[in-house]
Formats: sequence, structure tokens, C-alpha cells
Amino acid sequence: MKRLRTILIGALFALAGVVWAMPAQADEAAAPAPAATEEAEPVDVKGIVFGHIGDAYEWHITDFGDTHVTIPLPIIVHSSTTGWHVFLSSRLEENHGTYEGFSIAPAGSPYEGKLVEHDAAGNEVRPFDISITKVVLALLINCALLLFIVLGVARWYKRHPKESAAPGGFVGFMEMFIMMVNDDVIKSCVGQNYRKFAPYLLTAFFFIFINNLMGLIPFFPGGANVTGNIAVTFVLAMCTFLAVNLFGTKHYWKDIFWPDVPWWLKVPVPMMPFIELFGIFTKPFALMIRLFANMLAGHMAMLILTSLVFISASMGPALNGSLSVASVLFNIFMNALELLVAFIQAYVFTMLSAVFIGLAQEHKVEKAELN
Repeated sequence: MKRLRTILIGALFALAGVVWAMPAQADEAAAPAPAATEEAEPVDVKGIVFGHIGDAYEWHITDFGDTHVTIPLPIIVHSSTTGWHVFLSSRLEENHGTYEGFSIAPAGSPYEGKLVEHDAAGNEVRPFDISITKVVLALLINCALLLFIVLGVARWYKRHPKESAAPGGFVGFMEMFIMMVNDDVIKSCVGQNYRKFAPYLLTAFFFIFINNLMGLIPFFPGGANVTGNIAVTFVLAMCTFLAVNLFGTKHYWKDIFWPDVPWWLKVPVPMMPFIELFGIFTKPFALMIRLFANMLAGHMAMLILTSLVFISASMGPALNGSLSVASVLFNIFMNALELLVAFIQAYVFTMLSAVFIGLAQEHKVEKAELN
């Protein structure tokens, strides 16, 4: 029996080597068994990663076997030919991916993952889309949570006079947190006019911090990659851009168009004014990319580490077990690190915004010292 088993195993290995060496045309003629093909099918790591960090017209919760538990979200679009359409995203699945002439663009399309319609020539056309997507819903939930926290703390202070004892518990923690950001970041970076910009900067800090934390929660209503969406970070950077340039003093604009450098750097070729003017746009661009890239990279790293469990499933129990343990340990470390990154990115965005705003303000104390 042992000799027979050895012969069979050797024959199987030989057969596997022959099949592996056959060209693609011979593969079609050989027609391997469907079961073997399905077992060899690799895990779609790209689909797992980009399916989580990307936006969607539904919110996938979990799977029970072949049952997908999802929250359908409202699709609101305007077609140039048929007008407004409002329906739930579940209608697309119920009608085999197409409803009222709209469908989700497939992979490889320039509008991949987005809702499209087809014109008379059969080309994909994007309608005016203001749908409530996964990121939008997460943004609304996180904003509601932030309002609940801030208004709850404000209500405590309204009910207690200044002479009362210092707050404790969560209110005391929030007071410490707010004073830390206000005194150590905003006041020191902006200067004398810090009260004018403190509401925006405090809002930006806690908005980013709450969204970062909610993105680390692996179940609904958390898990959405809000600050890893470049559209969100673009709006935040644009707010800082407007705060810097709309409230900049005449000295700020003078230092841009006529800086205190040797004259030959300004005329006849305005090299330094051009560099300073270019810097107006590079500063908010750096804010946008820094927050977006850091939060996106953290989510991708954790998802790839999680995927190691499924990738190694076909590599044998020993390798699968060791990689699974390593994946869990590294994920615990990455989650702890991302908690720190969630605070650091909110802190850095607020600090740099305060620095940019402070540089656009006139500091009278510094002028008096110079005189």
C-alpha cells in the first residue's frame, strides 16, 4: 500500500508539472475540472482594499454566507434628457444592475464605480449626481456626533456659573482638550488675533479628529474612510486657503508682490514675487495631500495585513497559522498606531493652518520691538 501510494503521489506531481508547462492554447483543450480552477482562484486583495476605502452607493455591513447585509442609500441624479431621478441603490440590484436607464460603471471604465447613463451613441455619460453615498452618510453621522458632544459640553457651562467647581468626567476632559489646542496651538501660532480664528481652527481640529477615530471602528456606523477621501481634505484645505487670503493684511500682500529682497530678484524678472505667489497655492495643497495620504495609507496597511489570512489559506496549515498570528499582532499594533496618527494628523493640520493664518496677520508687538 505504501508503494502504491508513493506511485500515485508521484504520478499526480508529474501530471501537475505537465499541465503547468502547457501553453495557454493547450489549457483550453485540456479543460481542467471546474472545482480545481475554483480552488486555485486567488484572493482579490485589490477588490477588498479598494472596496473598503472607496466610496459606494450602499453601505456594506457584513456577509452571512451568500447573504450580503447592506444599507441601501438614496441615489439623487439629474439627467440632461430625462430630468431628476430619486431611488434607492437597492433598485439597481433588483433590476440586474440597471434602473431607469442608470447603472454602475464597470471596471476599466473612466467612471468606474460611479453612476452613469448611456447616450444615443451608447457612450457612458455622467449625470449630475448629488447622491447620499457611503462617505456622505458617514460625514453626516460624524458631524451629528460632533455637534452632540460640543453642544452637550456647552449646555453644562450654561447651567453652571463661573464660580462653580471645575467640571469632571467627560466635560472636564473636553475642557482640557479644548484649552490645549487653543493655548498651545492657536494662540501661540496665530498671535494677537487668535480669537478671530479660534472657532474655525477648533472646529477643523475636532472635525478631523472625530472622523479619524470613526474611521478606525470596524463596524457600522464607523469604518468609512472620510478623511482618506481627497474631496473632504480638499474642502478643508480650501477653508484654510480662504481664511489666510481673505483676512490677510496689506503687509502680507506686500510681502508677496514686493518682498524685502534685493531689487534684482524683483525686476526686471519678478522671480521672488512669482515664487511667493506660487506658495499661496502650494500651502493648502500640502495640507490636503498630507491628511489624505496619511489616513489612506493607514487604512490600506491594515486591510492588506488582514488579507494575509486569506492569501495564505491555500499555503498549508503551518504557514497559514503563522501568518494569521502575525497578521493579528501587526493589526493590533497598526490600530494602536492609527489612534496616535488620528490625533497627530488633526493636530498637524490645525497647527499648520494656524501658522499660515498667523503669517498673514500683522504682529504689532513684533513691530514695536523692531522699532
